[in-house]
Amino acid sequence: MTSSSSTATVTLPADAKTQALLTASKLNKTVQVGEQKLSIIKDVDIYVNAGEFVVIMGKSGSGKSTLLGLLAALDYPDSGTVSLAGQMLSSLDEDALAVIRQQDMGFVFQSFHLLPTLTVAENIAFPLDIARRSNPARVDELIDAVDLDHRRNSLPNQLSGGEQQRTAVARALVSHPKIVFADEPTGNLDEQNADQVMQLLLDLRQQVGSALVVVTHDPALAEMADRVITMHDGRIVPT
Repeated sequence: MTSSSSTATVTLPADAKTQALLTASKLNKTVQVGEQKLSIIKDVDIYVNAGEFVVIMGKSGSGKSTLLGLLAALDYPDSGTVSLAGQMLSSLDEDALAVIRQQDMGFVFQSFHLLPTLTVAENIAFPLDIARRSNPARVDELIDAVDLDHRRNSLPNQLSGGEQQRTAVARALVSHPKIVFADEPTGNLDEQNADQVMQLLLDLRQQVGSALVVVTHDPALAEMADRVITMHDGRIVPT
């Protein structure tokens, strides 16, 4: 990505314009803290190509997770637009966004976000069940892929951290999403589990053909990416 000014205006190469799956333009986001309004995201432009692995880095408080939430339509910008596969997300209501999240997006969070009363198999199947597209064969395929067949009937509180995150990775990919968003997906794991989970995510995402956008502090993870975006004080800065 190139930045043409301090406001992080992006000039997309011609091939990027034709390939871009996700585009965001002039995103701004403020939050109310007491009597003050703090500007968290400042005039950000960004694109992600189909099948691309993009890492977003920056110090704590730089706006990484807030930006990810805007790109994933988990939050609304104060101004600016986000489009996925040509559809303007920022103009849709919550019901329409929920359908797009179910069909076209996958999510992996640092704290796993598994449903505590569902088994491994049921957690993985959940996005398909919500969309009324039950596919037991696909669930079985992913349980095998993340090496959790022996845990398929276990609840989250019976799993290790690595097993929980492997379940979350399988859930994120079960519906063949166009794009997967991951916020510090290895942040709560030891080095061995972190390496295993990240490799699984990369392997499964490649099989599905999903784009992948990851917020991380891990430079080793950034080295695997197709492109690294660095944030500072709510803006994208040149690297």
